[in-house]
Amino acid sequence: MTVYPNAKINLGLNVVERRSDGYHNIETIFYPIGIQDVLQVEPSGMCSDYSFSSSGIPVGGDPENNLIIRAFRLLRSHYQFPPVDITLHKQIPFGAGLGGGSSDAAFMLKALNELFELKIPTRKLEQLAAGLGADCPFFIRNEPVYATGIGNVFTPIDLSLRDYWLLLVKPDIHVSTAEAYAGITPTQSEISLTELIKLPVETWKNCIKNDFEKSVFEKQPEIGKLKNQIYDLGALYASMSGSGSSVYGIFDEKPDFTGLFDGFFVACGLMD
Repeated sequence: MTVYPNAKINLGLNVVERRSDGYHNIETIFYPIGIQDVLQVEPSGMCSDYSFSSSGIPVGGDPENNLIIRAFRLLRSHYQFPPVDITLHKQIPFGAGLGGGSSDAAFMLKALNELFELKIPTRKLEQLAAGLGADCPFFIRNEPVYATGIGNVFTPIDLSLRDYWLLLVKPDIHVSTAEAYAGITPTQSEISLTELIKLPVETWKNCIKNDFEKSVFEKQPEIGKLKNQIYDLGALYASMSGSGSSVYGIFDEKPDFTGLFDGFFVACGLMD
C-alpha cells in the first residue's frame, strides 16, 4: 500500500498565554497543502518485526526514534497484525514548520488500519495520533481546522483556497522552536482567527500575523528577506509557517520566480 503524507501551513499563529506546565497556548489555522512524502507499507515475508528504508531527503538517527516507527509500535501495542516492510521517500523538508514528521506518523496509522482491516474508527485514530505529537491528529482527517491549546484542540472550519497558487520557499536555516518561543511575549488576540479568515485573502496582510516572525527575523534576517521577496512577486498574503523556517505566499496567479531562491527548497502549485 502506498500513501502520500502531505504537509500543512499555518495561516496566522498567535501565542496567547504561557501555561503552568511550561508550554504555551496558541491559536492558528492548519491548512493542508500538496507537498507530499511517499510512504509504502507492505506485509513482510522476511522480517519478524519491521524493516525500514528511506530515500530522498536524508532521514538520520535511530529508526526507533522516527515518528513512523513510533506509530507502528503504538498501534502494535493495541492491535495484532503481521510484520511490515516500510519504505519512505522523504520530500517534505525538516525544520520547516510544515508538519512533515507528524503527517508521516498519522498516515502510517491510517495505512496500517486499512491494510490490515483493523476497523479503527477515525476518532480512535485521532486519540492514538495525539500520543505521538500535538499536531499529529490533524492529519487523520486532513481538513482545515482552527487549532488552539498547544496546537492540539481542533475545531473544523469552512475554508477553501482552491484555485489560489502557493509558493513555498525554505532556506537552509534551522530555527529552534524553543528559541523561537523564548522571544515571544504572549498576548490575547482581540479578534479570533476564525473571524479574520472570513475576510478577503488580499486583506490578510494587514490583520493575520505569525507571532514568531518578529523574533525569528531578528535572529535570521534572511527569512524575513524571503517574505519581502515573495510579496514583491505579487503575493496576496505571505507568512512564515509555524516557527519556521519556511515562508509561503498565496497568489491569484502563478508567480514567476525565475532566478530567485537558488539553493533553497522551492515548491509551487495550485492549492486544493
